[in-house]
Amino acid sequence: MRMSQLLAPTLRETPGEAEIPSHQLLLRAGMMRKTAAGMYTYLPLGWRVLRKIMEIIREEMDAKGGQELLMSIVQPAELWRETGRWDEYGEEMFRLKDRNGREFCLGPTHEELITALVRADVRSYRQLPLLLYQIANKYRDEIRPRFGVIRGREFIMKDLYSFDRDEAGLDQSYWKMYDAYTRIFRRVGLTTRAVEADSGAIGGDVTHEFMVLAEAGEAAVVYCTSCDYAANTEKAESVAPAPAGPGSAVPPFEPVATPNVRTLDELTRFLGVAPDRVVKTLIYEADGQPVAAVVRGDHELNEVKLKRVLGATTLTMAGAAVVERVTGAPVGFAGPVGLKGVRIIADPWALAVEDAVAGGNAVDTHLRHVQPGRDWQADVVADIRTVTAGEPCPRCGGTLASARGIEVGQIFKLGTKYSQALGATYLDEQGQARPIVMGCYGIGVSRTMAAIIEQHHDDHGIIWPVSVAPYHVIIVPVMYEDKQQREAAEQLYEELSAAGVEVVLDDRDERAGVKFKDADLLGFPLRITIGPKALKEGQVELKSRDGRMEERVPLDATVQRVVAWIEDNTPQA
Repeated sequence: MRMSQLLAPTLRETPGEAEIPSHQLLLRAGMMRKTAAGMYTYLPLGWRVLRKIMEIIREEMDAKGGQELLMSIVQPAELWRETGRWDEYGEEMFRLKDRNGREFCLGPTHEELITALVRADVRSYRQLPLLLYQIANKYRDEIRPRFGVIRGREFIMKDLYSFDRDEAGLDQSYWKMYDAYTRIFRRVGLTTRAVEADSGAIGGDVTHEFMVLAEAGEAAVVYCTSCDYAANTEKAESVAPAPAGPGSAVPPFEPVATPNVRTLDELTRFLGVAPDRVVKTLIYEADGQPVAAVVRGDHELNEVKLKRVLGATTLTMAGAAVVERVTGAPVGFAGPVGLKGVRIIADPWALAVEDAVAGGNAVDTHLRHVQPGRDWQADVVADIRTVTAGEPCPRCGGTLASARGIEVGQIFKLGTKYSQALGATYLDEQGQARPIVMGCYGIGVSRTMAAIIEQHHDDHGIIWPVSVAPYHVIIVPVMYEDKQQREAAEQLYEELSAAGVEVVLDDRDERAGVKFKDADLLGFPLRITIGPKALKEGQVELKSRDGRMEERVPLDATVQRVVAWIEDNTPQA
């Protein structure tokens, strides 16, 4: 490809809408353009990168026995109603009607559709296991699309679904995909960490997220500095302290007037106590029923964990009227002592706070000397808080650390959640009908492209790994109009192309500085510079974009050296 013919409209200035490096550089390098909020058109260079990522994914999926298919983006509401997710999925789902008033959605995921397909065509245990996958667009009406393709409303995703006879088969499929994902992310040049996670709206009871640690990450990741334990904050645990006893040495609790003191900061200042000596009570509505959640004052309640503990479909903070009806007091004065007619869900760390301060369930009132086990009891004790760095690891007791991460893939053990709801069964050896056991496995293809840039860039532009670079090499003659440089550049261009090297020739009538800046911005892994000084000596200059290689080579040995360098720097399958 010649630069004079390449549609790569580079930008010198960073667009104001772009907040993180991948978004900025994909726009500046002319690899994509915005269509609407959270939706993008991929230009030739960006599309070449995506195709290479997809090809690596296909190779690894096929190697594990996966079979590729392509499902409809438009899905009928009836299938989603069978699983109960038509209403559960919420406002993120793009919904539409045809001319006859029949309801559909633009697929945010494909569990329902693939299960219906297997339900119709798989009858016997002899047809299992199956690994079926597609690479296609997905649609989710994000309330706040941001960070370019990191969180978009239209995105490209690989989703594979496994169908097995039993849990043992599912376990094999699950770890096959775990291994395949590890290989995929290594081959595209990403350093990832597999973390335990919450399954969310997809369902299932075992799941791992593959996270790219990066400052731009939206997810918080907790990991052990001594062992391989890692989890996102929706799932992470730590070693909780032992609960406090009845505490005979603690005086009886007593009310204290706290006029207009509603927040934790106001309370700690007013009473002169540390936040970790407070237990705070938060009133929620779970599926329309009020519940009280109790955590230590300096801890953050984790709504995902609370929702999972309650087994709730919906969880919202209770409004002022509900809080007053449950506690007898306005918002800001709820406490566990004497709370009646509502379930109390307490975090173990809250039960370890001796001689605590808590809300008094009365206007302008808190309680001193509150002792768990003596003054209040929990109906359910469960981890409902967000783990923080510095706490002990639940596996080895080591120290937990935290980082930001970008989720690029997730694998789930679904079990029979969808097969039972949709009636997807098989006949076993005895002719008994049994539900198919399922798993699902997703990779955000467009998000992976952005994550690669987050890990591979500098102040000058993108640094593509060889395996996914839009082109391997760019040839930059300092003065293309100079006959000697032009002829050498054209010769190299033809020879490299014939050798199977993906090469761009910068044949533009531009200053050398402009060409070098564009080469760096676009991130081609290897640059061949043809200048008058080196050419007089029959040489050209090779420089890798990552700066680890810079050398002169004879013109007639260039092709061999380039081919060898590409092979050495491409991770093997």
